[in-house]
Amino acid sequence: MGEPGTQELISLDDLEAAGGLMTGRKHILSILVENKPGVLTRVAGLFARRAFNIDTLAVGPTDDPSISRITLTLDGAVHPIDQVTKQLHKLVNVLKIRDLEPTETLARELALFKLAADGAGRAEVLQICEIFRAKIVDVAKRSVIVEITGTTEKIEAFERLIRPFGLIEMARTGEIAISRGRSET
Repeated sequence: MGEPGTQELISLDDLEAAGGLMTGRKHILSILVENKPGVLTRVAGLFARRAFNIDTLAVGPTDDPSISRITLTLDGAVHPIDQVTKQLHKLVNVLKIRDLEPTETLARELALFKLAADGAGRAEVLQICEIFRAKIVDVAKRSVIVEITGTTEKIEAFERLIRPFGLIEMARTGEIAISRGRSET
């Protein structure tokens, strides 16, 4: 690596080898925690204190009612993830943490879109829904509500296509993820 003030370019590989600070990959953390009040606050607070921006956050029960799964997605290029996972292990109610590899993980998100759709526009919305395998879950005189599940990229592509019809409201769950194969997440 070059001395301070030199014009020498540093490759991303050299930067990663020097400290692993910028991985550039999206991290999907699967965190098993005790199903008790305040656990989510402590976990989220740990990320906030270290200036991490959580991209998505989903929490739900597991097959064991005393355990919940927190699924967090965040950008690994902004901060190193190692330090925060070590801090998470120190929290009393945290049972297990996995940083899931995107290639070995199945991740999905649910979204609901309320659209202004009347007349000719409604037929076009229905065609787009069919292409994306989205479901119309409510129909009113001048609007429809559409449900779609899939990857974040699929939902964002769907949003770009239907936005011109008049997006009234939208709600997204955030990603949930599970590892592929027989290994436990």
